[in-house]
Amino acid sequence: MAGHTENEITIAAPLDLVWDMTNDVANWPRLFSEYASAEILSREGNKTTFRLTMHPDENGTVWSWVSERETDRDALSVRARRVETGPFAHMNIHWRYEEVRKGTRMVWTQDFEMKPDAPVDDAWMTDNINRNSKVQMALIRDRVEQAAADRRPVPAPAD
Repeated sequence: MAGHTENEITIAAPLDLVWDMTNDVANWPRLFSEYASAEILSREGNKTTFRLTMHPDENGTVWSWVSERETDRDALSVRARRVETGPFAHMNIHWRYEEVRKGTRMVWTQDFEMKPDAPVDDAWMTDNINRNSKVQMALIRDRVEQAAADRRPVPAPAD
């Protein structure tokens, strides 16, 4: 059995702003609460290779890994995979964006499998990813919506 998650959120902000902010990997530590750092290792066209390092967990363990991420702006799609898989046999991620009446819908799909010797199984990781994705997506929504509000022109006072 492999793990599969799909989570989505609608952000009340223009697609261009949502796309730009959520695909600026170097600034992910300011967008996500879980990342202590994001180091860009290389860029080739639309592909970025980077190292993410998380804040220490409750046991003081710092998790870090390298991923590749390829954006397709025309298709409003991003595909990523872990290069350093750690406890995962594989981890593939797909982000999709869609303009909707209330802003931009962002959908995250993750397909993965834990290694047989991993400290947790696929079911545990599925629950963990689903729980954490909701927290991170809400945080991202709030931060992007605030950035959108900060960019709106202030109406002139009425005479």
